Amino acid sequence: MAQRTYGIDFGTSTIKICRKGQGIVLDERNMIAIADRNSIIAIGNEAYDMYEKAPANIVVSNPVRSGVIADVSNMTALLVHFMMKLSGGKKPGTADYIVATPTDITEVERRSFYELISRSSLKVGRVKIVDKPVADALGAGLEIMTARGVMIVDIGADTTEVSILSLGGIVLSKLIPIGGNKLDESIKGMVKKKHNLYIGDKTAENIKKQLASALPTVEASVQVYGRDVVTGLPVLMEIHSSTVYEAIAEHLYSIVDAIRIILERTPPEIASDIIDSGLYVTGGSANIFELKGLISKETGLKVNICEDPANTVVNGLRRIMDEEPLSSLADSLRVKNLID
Repeated sequence: MAQRTYGIDFGTSTIKICRKGQGIVLDERNMIAIADRNSIIAIGNEAYDMYEKAPANIVVSNPVRSGVIADVSNMTALLVHFMMKLSGGKKPGTADYIVATPTDITEVERRSFYELISRSSLKVGRVKIVDKPVADALGAGLEIMTARGVMIVDIGADTTEVSILSLGGIVLSKLIPIGGNKLDESIKGMVKKKHNLYIGDKTAENIKKQLASALPTVEASVQVYGRDVVTGLPVLMEIHSSTVYEAIAEHLYSIVDAIRIILERTPPEIASDIIDSGLYVTGGSANIFELKGLISKETGLKVNICEDPANTVVNGLRRIMDEEPLSSLADSLRVKNLID
Protein backbone atom coordinates (compact mmCIF):
# COMPACT_ATOMS: atom_id res chain seq x y z
CA MET A 1 0.00 0.00 0.00
CA ALA A 2 1.02 3.59 -0.49
CA GLN A 3 2.64 5.38 2.43
CA ARG A 4 -0.30 7.79 2.60
CA THR A 5 -3.11 5.43 3.60
CA TYR A 6 -6.20 6.23 5.63
CA GLY A 7 -8.63 3.92 7.38
CA ILE A 8 -12.20 5.17 7.85
CA ASP A 9 -14.98 3.96 10.13
CA PHE A 10 -18.19 5.64 8.96
CA GLY A 11 -20.18 5.18 12.17
CA THR A 12 -23.75 6.36 12.57
CA SER A 13 -22.92 8.74 15.41
CA THR A 14 -19.17 9.26 14.90
CA ILE A 15 -16.66 9.15 12.07
CA LYS A 16 -13.17 7.97 12.92
CA ILE A 17 -10.13 8.20 10.67
CA CYS A 18 -6.71 6.68 11.24
CA ARG A 19 -3.56 7.13 9.17
CA LYS A 20 -0.89 4.56 8.47
CA GLY A 21 1.91 4.94 10.97
CA GLN A 22 0.08 7.59 13.03
CA GLY A 23 -2.99 5.91 14.55
CA ILE A 24 -6.30 7.75 15.06
CA VAL A 25 -6.08 11.26 13.62
CA LEU A 26 -9.78 12.23 13.71
CA ASP A 27 -12.69 11.30 15.98
CA GLU A 28 -15.74 13.53 15.55
CA ARG A 29 -19.49 13.35 15.43
CA ASN A 30 -20.78 12.24 12.04
CA MET A 31 -23.05 15.28 11.66
CA ILE A 32 -23.48 18.14 9.25
CA ALA A 33 -25.36 21.43 9.62
CA ILE A 34 -26.79 23.00 6.45
CA ALA A 35 -28.40 26.43 6.26
CA ASP A 36 -31.03 27.30 3.65
CA ARG A 37 -30.68 23.84 2.07
CA ASN A 38 -27.34 24.47 0.34
CA SER A 39 -24.81 26.16 2.63
CA ILE A 40 -22.67 24.03 4.95
CA ILE A 41 -22.12 26.00 8.16
CA ALA A 42 -20.75 23.32 10.50
CA ILE A 43 -19.52 19.73 10.53
CA GLY A 44 -18.56 17.16 13.14
CA ASN A 45 -18.57 18.17 16.80
CA GLU A 46 -19.47 21.76 15.93
CA ALA A 47 -22.60 20.58 14.12
CA TYR A 48 -23.49 18.32 17.07
CA ASP A 49 -23.40 21.35 19.37
CA MET A 50 -26.13 22.87 17.16
CA TYR A 51 -28.30 19.72 17.25
CA GLU A 52 -31.74 20.35 18.78
CA LYS A 53 -30.90 24.04 19.12
CA ALA A 54 -30.89 25.27 15.51
CA PRO A 55 -33.53 27.58 13.95
CA ALA A 56 -35.84 26.29 11.22
CA ASN A 57 -33.56 27.30 8.34
CA ILE A 58 -30.68 25.17 9.65
CA VAL A 59 -30.94 21.38 9.31
CA VAL A 60 -28.58 19.24 11.39
CA SER A 61 -28.46 15.59 10.34
CA ASN A 62 -26.53 12.31 10.30
CA PRO A 63 -25.62 11.20 6.75
CA VAL A 64 -25.23 7.60 7.99
CA ARG A 65 -28.18 5.71 9.42
CA SER A 66 -28.42 2.10 10.55
CA GLY A 67 -24.81 1.57 9.54
CA VAL A 68 -25.25 2.51 5.87
CA ILE A 69 -24.96 5.76 3.93
CA ALA A 70 -28.38 7.42 3.79
CA ASP A 71 -27.29 10.78 2.33
CA VAL A 72 -24.45 10.39 -0.16
CA SER A 73 -24.00 14.07 -1.01
CA ASN A 74 -23.79 15.21 2.62
CA MET A 75 -21.49 12.33 3.57
CA THR A 76 -19.22 13.18 0.65
CA ALA A 77 -19.11 16.82 1.72
CA LEU A 78 -18.34 15.77 5.29
CA LEU A 79 -15.52 13.46 4.21
CA VAL A 80 -13.89 16.09 1.99
CA HIS A 81 -14.09 18.70 4.77
CA PHE A 82 -12.55 16.32 7.29
CA MET A 83 -9.73 15.29 4.96
CA MET A 84 -8.96 18.94 4.25
CA LYS A 85 -8.94 19.57 8.00
CA LEU A 86 -6.35 16.82 8.42
CA SER A 87 -4.26 18.37 5.66
CA GLY A 88 -4.15 21.87 7.11
CA GLY A 89 -7.00 23.34 5.07
CA LYS A 90 -6.01 22.06 1.64
CA LYS A 91 -6.93 18.89 -0.19
CA PRO A 92 -4.57 16.00 0.59
CA GLY A 93 -2.42 14.38 -2.07
CA THR A 94 -3.18 11.01 -3.58
CA ALA A 95 -3.94 8.45 -0.89
CA ASP A 96 -5.26 4.93 -0.49
CA TYR A 97 -8.33 4.32 1.65
CA ILE A 98 -9.58 1.35 3.65
CA VAL A 99 -13.24 1.44 4.70
CA ALA A 100 -14.94 -0.74 7.30
CA THR A 101 -18.47 -1.83 6.35
CA PRO A 102 -21.10 -3.92 8.15
CA THR A 103 -21.33 -7.51 6.94
CA ASP A 104 -25.06 -8.05 6.82
CA ILE A 105 -25.90 -5.36 4.24
CA THR A 106 -26.62 -5.59 0.51
CA GLU A 107 -23.91 -5.43 -2.13
CA VAL A 108 -25.40 -2.12 -3.33
CA GLU A 109 -25.09 -0.64 0.16
CA ARG A 110 -21.55 -1.97 0.48
CA ARG A 111 -20.56 -0.56 -2.90
CA SER A 112 -21.87 2.87 -1.89
CA PHE A 113 -19.01 3.15 0.63
CA TYR A 114 -16.53 2.45 -2.15
CA GLU A 115 -18.15 4.87 -4.59
CA LEU A 116 -18.46 7.60 -1.96
CA ILE A 117 -14.67 7.89 -1.85
CA SER A 118 -13.80 7.03 -5.44
CA ARG A 119 -16.26 9.61 -6.85
CA SER A 120 -15.39 12.38 -4.41
CA SER A 121 -13.14 15.32 -5.29
CA LEU A 122 -10.27 13.77 -3.31
CA LYS A 123 -7.22 12.37 -5.07
CA VAL A 124 -7.83 8.68 -4.63
CA GLY A 125 -5.43 5.82 -5.25
CA ARG A 126 -6.97 2.52 -4.23
CA VAL A 127 -10.10 1.97 -2.16
CA LYS A 128 -10.46 -1.28 -0.26
CA ILE A 129 -13.23 -2.70 1.88
CA VAL A 130 -12.86 -4.63 5.11
CA ASP A 131 -15.67 -6.28 7.02
CA LYS A 132 -16.37 -4.37 10.21
CA PRO A 133 -16.38 -7.49 12.45
CA VAL A 134 -12.89 -8.36 11.16
CA ALA A 135 -11.58 -4.88 11.98
CA ASP A 136 -13.46 -5.05 15.28
CA ALA A 137 -11.76 -8.28 16.33
CA LEU A 138 -8.32 -7.04 15.31
CA GLY A 139 -8.83 -3.80 17.21
CA ALA A 140 -9.79 -5.82 20.27
CA GLY A 141 -6.43 -7.61 20.03
CA LEU A 142 -7.90 -10.96 19.01
CA GLU A 143 -6.14 -13.53 16.83
CA ILE A 144 -8.40 -14.25 13.87
CA MET A 145 -5.97 -15.67 11.30
CA THR A 146 -5.90 -19.13 12.93
CA ALA A 147 -8.52 -21.88 12.91
CA ARG A 148 -9.62 -20.92 16.41
CA GLY A 149 -13.13 -19.43 16.41
CA VAL A 150 -13.90 -16.01 17.87
CA MET A 151 -17.28 -14.44 18.68
CA ILE A 152 -17.64 -10.67 18.75
CA VAL A 153 -20.69 -8.49 19.52
CA ASP A 154 -20.52 -4.87 18.34
CA ILE A 155 -23.22 -2.64 19.88
CA GLY A 156 -23.18 0.52 17.78
CA ALA A 157 -25.38 3.61 17.59
CA ASP A 158 -28.13 2.22 15.33
CA THR A 159 -27.26 -1.46 15.00
CA THR A 160 -25.76 -4.44 16.81
CA GLU A 161 -23.72 -6.94 14.81
CA VAL A 162 -23.05 -10.41 16.18
CA SER A 163 -20.34 -12.35 14.32
CA ILE A 164 -18.34 -15.57 14.41
CA LEU A 165 -14.86 -15.35 12.85
CA SER A 166 -12.25 -17.94 11.97
CA LEU A 167 -9.27 -18.15 9.58
CA GLY A 168 -9.43 -14.44 8.80
CA GLY A 169 -13.04 -14.51 7.62
CA ILE A 170 -16.64 -14.42 8.83
CA VAL A 171 -18.37 -17.74 9.42
CA LEU A 172 -21.72 -16.28 10.54
CA SER A 173 -23.04 -12.76 11.05
CA LYS A 174 -26.30 -11.16 12.09
CA LEU A 175 -27.17 -7.46 12.13
CA ILE A 176 -30.13 -6.22 14.18
CA PRO A 177 -31.57 -2.65 14.23
CA ILE A 178 -30.88 -2.03 17.93
CA GLY A 179 -28.16 0.22 19.31
CA GLY A 180 -27.46 3.17 21.55
CA ASN A 181 -29.88 5.46 19.70
CA LYS A 182 -32.73 3.01 20.17
CA LEU A 183 -32.04 2.97 23.90
CA ASP A 184 -32.09 6.78 23.93
CA GLU A 185 -35.45 6.82 22.14
CA SER A 186 -36.92 4.37 24.63
CA ILE A 187 -35.67 6.43 27.56
CA LYS A 188 -37.31 9.53 26.05
CA GLY A 189 -40.57 7.65 25.62
CA MET A 190 -40.55 6.19 29.13
CA VAL A 191 -39.76 9.54 30.77
CA LYS A 192 -42.63 11.11 28.85
CA LYS A 193 -44.99 8.27 29.81
CA LYS A 194 -44.14 8.12 33.52
CA HIS A 195 -43.30 11.76 34.28
CA ASN A 196 -45.13 13.77 31.58
CA LEU A 197 -41.74 15.23 30.71
CA TYR A 198 -40.44 15.79 27.22
CA ILE A 199 -36.63 15.60 26.95
CA GLY A 200 -34.24 15.86 24.01
CA ASP A 201 -31.92 13.24 22.51
CA LYS A 202 -28.84 14.68 24.23
CA THR A 203 -30.53 14.57 27.63
CA ALA A 204 -31.66 10.98 27.03
CA GLU A 205 -28.12 10.01 26.09
CA ASN A 206 -26.80 11.63 29.25
CA ILE A 207 -29.36 9.76 31.38
CA LYS A 208 -28.31 6.50 29.72
CA LYS A 209 -24.63 7.10 30.45
CA GLN A 210 -25.34 7.84 34.12
CA LEU A 211 -28.15 5.44 35.02
CA ALA A 212 -28.41 2.61 32.44
CA SER A 213 -27.94 -0.88 33.83
CA ALA A 214 -28.57 -4.23 32.14
CA LEU A 215 -29.75 -5.72 35.44
CA PRO A 216 -32.18 -4.09 37.92
CA THR A 217 -29.53 -3.76 40.61
CA VAL A 218 -28.74 -0.04 40.42
CA GLU A 219 -30.36 2.43 42.80
CA ALA A 220 -29.57 5.94 41.62
CA SER A 221 -31.18 9.05 40.19
CA VAL A 222 -30.31 12.15 38.23
CA GLN A 223 -31.99 15.54 37.85
CA VAL A 224 -32.74 16.65 34.29
CA TYR A 225 -34.36 19.61 32.59
CA GLY A 226 -37.23 19.14 30.18
CA ARG A 227 -40.60 20.49 29.10
CA ASP A 228 -43.74 19.59 30.99
CA VAL A 229 -46.16 17.90 28.58
CA VAL A 230 -49.21 19.36 30.35
CA THR A 231 -48.19 22.96 31.02
CA GLY A 232 -45.59 23.33 28.25
CA LEU A 233 -43.23 24.99 30.72
CA PRO A 234 -39.59 24.04 31.39
CA VAL A 235 -39.12 22.06 34.62
CA LEU A 236 -36.42 20.25 36.60
CA MET A 237 -37.27 16.66 37.47
CA GLU A 238 -35.58 13.65 39.08
CA ILE A 239 -35.32 10.48 37.00
CA HIS A 240 -34.69 7.16 38.75
CA SER A 241 -32.61 4.25 37.44
CA SER A 242 -35.63 1.94 37.61
CA THR A 243 -37.30 4.05 34.91
CA VAL A 244 -34.24 3.70 32.68
CA TYR A 245 -34.06 -0.08 33.20
CA GLU A 246 -37.74 -0.43 32.33
CA ALA A 247 -37.09 1.53 29.11
CA ILE A 248 -34.05 -0.41 27.86
CA ALA A 249 -34.51 -3.96 29.19
CA GLU A 250 -36.48 -5.24 26.17
CA HIS A 251 -33.85 -4.01 23.72
CA LEU A 252 -30.99 -5.55 25.70
CA TYR A 253 -32.78 -8.90 25.71
CA SER A 254 -33.20 -8.60 21.93
CA ILE A 255 -29.42 -8.36 21.69
CA VAL A 256 -29.14 -11.48 23.86
CA ASP A 257 -31.61 -13.26 21.54
CA ALA A 258 -29.43 -12.38 18.52
CA ILE A 259 -26.42 -13.85 20.33
CA ARG A 260 -28.38 -17.04 21.02
CA ILE A 261 -29.44 -17.36 17.37
CA ILE A 262 -25.81 -17.19 16.25
CA LEU A 263 -24.72 -19.67 18.92
CA GLU A 264 -27.41 -22.13 17.87
CA ARG A 265 -26.06 -22.11 14.30
CA THR A 266 -22.36 -22.16 15.16
CA PRO A 267 -20.44 -25.31 14.08
CA PRO A 268 -19.64 -27.50 17.13
CA GLU A 269 -15.85 -27.20 16.78
CA ILE A 270 -16.06 -23.40 16.81
CA ALA A 271 -18.58 -23.52 19.66
CA SER A 272 -15.98 -25.30 21.80
CA ASP A 273 -13.50 -22.46 21.11
CA ILE A 274 -16.08 -19.88 22.19
CA ILE A 275 -16.80 -21.79 25.41
CA ASP A 276 -13.08 -21.66 26.20
CA SER A 277 -12.45 -17.99 25.40
CA GLY A 278 -15.92 -16.49 25.80
CA LEU A 279 -17.47 -13.78 23.63
CA TYR A 280 -16.15 -10.25 23.19
CA VAL A 281 -18.32 -7.12 23.37
CA THR A 282 -17.35 -3.85 21.67
CA GLY A 283 -19.05 -0.65 20.53
CA GLY A 284 -20.11 2.55 22.23
CA SER A 285 -22.79 0.87 24.37
CA ALA A 286 -20.52 -1.94 25.59
CA ASN A 287 -19.90 0.02 28.81
CA ILE A 288 -23.52 -0.20 30.00
CA PHE A 289 -23.34 -1.27 33.62
CA GLU A 290 -23.93 -5.01 34.22
CA LEU A 291 -24.16 -5.77 30.47
CA LYS A 292 -21.47 -8.37 31.04
CA GLY A 293 -23.55 -9.90 33.83
CA LEU A 294 -26.74 -10.03 31.74
CA ILE A 295 -25.15 -11.74 28.73
CA SER A 296 -23.27 -14.19 30.93
CA LYS A 297 -26.41 -15.02 32.89
CA GLU A 298 -28.49 -15.64 29.74
CA THR A 299 -25.89 -17.56 27.70
CA GLY A 300 -23.76 -19.25 30.34
CA LEU A 301 -20.63 -17.97 28.59
CA LYS A 302 -17.71 -15.94 29.77
CA VAL A 303 -18.12 -12.33 28.57
CA ASN A 304 -15.20 -10.01 27.84
CA ILE A 305 -15.84 -6.26 27.56
CA CYS A 306 -13.07 -4.99 25.27
CA GLU A 307 -10.76 -2.20 26.33
CA ASP A 308 -11.61 1.08 24.59
CA PRO A 309 -14.68 -0.54 22.96
CA ALA A 310 -15.75 2.57 21.02
CA ASN A 311 -12.50 2.55 19.00
CA THR A 312 -11.96 -1.12 18.23
CA VAL A 313 -12.98 -0.84 14.56
CA VAL A 314 -10.68 2.06 13.72
CA ASN A 315 -7.86 0.45 15.72
CA GLY A 316 -8.39 -2.70 13.65
CA LEU A 317 -8.06 -0.66 10.45
CA ARG A 318 -4.83 0.76 11.83
CA ARG A 319 -3.48 -2.75 12.38
CA ILE A 320 -4.40 -3.77 8.83
CA MET A 321 -2.46 -0.78 7.49
CA ASP A 322 0.54 -1.14 9.79
CA GLU A 323 0.96 -4.93 9.89
CA GLU A 324 1.81 -6.45 6.51
CA PRO A 325 0.51 -10.00 7.27
CA LEU A 326 -2.96 -8.51 7.85
CA SER A 327 -3.09 -6.39 4.67
CA SER A 328 -4.83 -9.20 2.73
CA LEU A 329 -7.91 -8.78 4.94
CA ALA A 330 -8.78 -5.53 3.11
CA ASP A 331 -10.08 -6.62 -0.24
CA SER A 332 -12.67 -6.11 -2.94
CA LEU A 333 -16.37 -6.84 -2.39
CA ARG A 334 -17.21 -10.40 -1.49
CA VAL A 335 -20.33 -12.45 -0.88
CA LYS A 336 -20.84 -13.43 2.76
CA ASN A 337 -22.57 -16.26 4.60
CA LEU A 338 -25.38 -14.32 6.28
CA ILE A 339 -28.32 -15.15 8.52
CA ASP A 340 -31.65 -13.48 7.79
